[in-house]
Amino acid sequence: MLELGIIAKPVEKSFQYAQQKELSFVELCINEGQDVSAFYDQKEKLKQYKKTYNVNVGSIGRWKSLRIDKKGRIIEEELDKCFQLIDVANELECSNFVCGCNYVEELSYYENCTAAIQFFSLLIEYGKQKGVDVSSYNCRKGNFVHSPEVWKIVHGHLKELGIKFDPSHSRYFGGDYLQETVDWGQRFKHVHLKGSLLVNGIRIDDPPAGLDQTDWKTFVSLLRVKGYLGGLSIEPHSSVWTEELGEKGIDYTIKYMNDLLV
Repeated sequence: MLELGIIAKPVEKSFQYAQQKELSFVELCINEGQDVSAFYDQKEKLKQYKKTYNVNVGSIGRWKSLRIDKKGRIIEEELDKCFQLIDVANELECSNFVCGCNYVEELSYYENCTAAIQFFSLLIEYGKQKGVDVSSYNCRKGNFVHSPEVWKIVHGHLKELGIKFDPSHSRYFGGDYLQETVDWGQRFKHVHLKGSLLVNGIRIDDPPAGLDQTDWKTFVSLLRVKGYLGGLSIEPHSSVWTEELGEKGIDYTIKYMNDLLV
């Protein structure tokens, strides 16, 4: 059964909020500029929040960070941070870790793909020891492993590397999210529910999922065709739908998606 969750901060209030909304999980993102060690040190508190509110941690991710230096070498400090996040995922019985890999302009496309394969290979091997799957994401922030062209190379070589998929990123960059799901849905390990709104090819806003232009009915049906069993994580991302209106948008998405998940 597909389950709904939401991206949230690693604090008690997030677990309480998810429980109130009758969501199954929270997704925790510890991005560039955030303290990974502090997050690691609070893992026991997170375990208690999870137990108290009966809300799981569906995914732990890290966006925007540089993983490869200008000479094509893996940045060891960043690798260690990813290992720490995988450790926390293991402690929280979270089976999914998500990150990307930056493109280095000084290197060739081949060298960039080779560096990404080396980086993800180390994460996959470490994740195996911890019972945690590793996925790339299709967001463009600090990441070039985001679409079929590079998936054919990186994921084609790394059979165990999953994909965190968000239809909006495909739409905003001229991709076909439905065809990508047909071709790659068997590799999806986690999915974001973020609305997208374009007029004449121009991005206008990221309204709540269900109040946007994404064909969510077909997308969810394709996920079932591909045997997808991961979570569907709500990502409030609009500059318009905030505060009280934002809460109404989240409630709308929850109801809309629950109707699709019968």
